[in-house]
Amino acid sequence: MSMKEATLPKVQTKLFINGEWIDGDNKETKDIVNPANGEVIAKVVQAGPNETKQAINAAKEAFPDWAKMELADRVKLLHKIADLMEERADTLAKIMTIEQGKPLKESKGEVLTGAENFRFAAEEARRLYGETIPAPNNHAFIVKKQPIGVVAAITPWNFPGGMVTRKLAPALATGNTIVLKPSGDTPLSALAIFEIFEEAGLPKGVANIVMGSSKEIGETLTDSDDVRKLTFTGSTKVGQTLFKQSAETLKKISLELGGHAPFIVFDDANLDAAVNDLVAAKFRNNGQVCVSPNRIFVAKEIKDKFTKALVSEVEKLKVGNGLGDVNVGPLIREDAIDKIDKQLKNATDKGAKVLTGGGRLTGSDYDKGNFYKPTVLDNVTREMDIFYEETFGPVIPLITFETEDEAIEMANDSEFGLASYFYTKDLARVEKVGSALEYGMVGANEIAISNPETPFGGVKHSGFGRENGHYGMEEYIQVKFINLKYRD
Repeated sequence: MSMKEATLPKVQTKLFINGEWIDGDNKETKDIVNPANGEVIAKVVQAGPNETKQAINAAKEAFPDWAKMELADRVKLLHKIADLMEERADTLAKIMTIEQGKPLKESKGEVLTGAENFRFAAEEARRLYGETIPAPNNHAFIVKKQPIGVVAAITPWNFPGGMVTRKLAPALATGNTIVLKPSGDTPLSALAIFEIFEEAGLPKGVANIVMGSSKEIGETLTDSDDVRKLTFTGSTKVGQTLFKQSAETLKKISLELGGHAPFIVFDDANLDAAVNDLVAAKFRNNGQVCVSPNRIFVAKEIKDKFTKALVSEVEKLKVGNGLGDVNVGPLIREDAIDKIDKQLKNATDKGAKVLTGGGRLTGSDYDKGNFYKPTVLDNVTREMDIFYEETFGPVIPLITFETEDEAIEMANDSEFGLASYFYTKDLARVEKVGSALEYGMVGANEIAISNPETPFGGVKHSGFGRENGHYGMEEYIQVKFINLKYRD
């Protein structure tokens, strides 16, 4: 890989408030680091409470005109954003890989899904149907769906483009204005999308972006009575804090928080499909995914056969810089490695066995980045931290079960309830297990549970609210009832 390939494409590093790229008051910047080699790739301007308030104000001022813009014009603008994202997909993908680490083909897929999010939201905006309800004579009972107002969106580092488009597309399509705070680790993908907003001709103030201290910006957003809706994707702990902080101003909230997905392989499963899907789902973005399979329950009868096939597939994975021809990139930060090591030590001390991997990758180029060996861990039990703690990394913990009911009970033994997966050919079992799993999403013989048209979200400590599909649009509207008496 030549140095030229590894250079960051040109991208903004300033705040975007009321249609202007500006510096922060105190001229502070933050270094953005490439996790594959530790190099500083950009210095991004930081905002504080003051700039955040300016952004809220800009969004508030822009709201009335944006909300009443002719729907056809708004739809056209969103399609233009999607067109530009598709045209620049290669550049946007490169920015994402350099700042986040994931392999280039994953980054490009994320960018194209992001464009699709804008297309879906644009079209779905034409179908935000209200209703008329049967009423007494001389009256009309009318139900309208209207935008909420200023929306605050806070997005994570693991999908720095996908999470931004998934929130902003429906919020904009339904006529709201935005203040976005992207992750401090990966703001460049969001900034590149905002450059596209500007070029597409989004009116000034409709979408604003601020980077800076999560605590300061988060509090400014939650304290503001002008921000009527908060949407957050990230850890359960931060989600709980934002939920508490939003109580005073009674905002509408959606929270997409941690997950700890079970992946159940029954004795009648198509083993090749289960192994291939597990490897694809687990090592996508190096396991740094809230819907990543985190506890793998395998029926006793097929355990040996399944494990052998799995280890052989995992050992074929190529790890390296995402710009090269690899399956798996680096972890986002050094502390991610410490967390995985700690979980593995706790598990092996209590009898778990590492079948492959189990440590940091070292030597030559690996030493500069946060690389970890794809790992399979056997004999995992409930005594181990890894059974209950989300693993944001490339570790597959194997757990044996004997009966269907035991598999369901263990799978549900978690405070989280985001995604779940199971493999079987038995139709009656599909219905039983699909209904019994306490998760917002279930993949039955399939891992693709995130699509622009289908509802994405969780239960329990994984939060509430849904993204994508028409359900995702509903999160950004309020319902108004009008009782019209038209004749005395």
